[in-house]
Amino acid sequence: MVRIHNSQTDEIIDREMNADEFAQYEASRAEQATAQAEQGAKDAAKQAVIAKLGLSADEVAALIS
Repeated sequence: MVRIHNSQTDEIIDREMNADEFAQYEASRAEQATAQAEQGAKDAAKQAVIAKLGLSADEVAALIS
């Protein structure tokens, strides 16, 4: 669904997405999923390094700041 809000008249229109809008929506969702997966992999790699070094969260925070 697409919601269009005319701020001048305060009119709100809800309608179904057309094919182009739906394709863009699906592409955006795929991009977000990819970005989340990449961030998750980066976070896991960081945690692996921290675990390998045997550092606590406080020690890592002290090194970064």
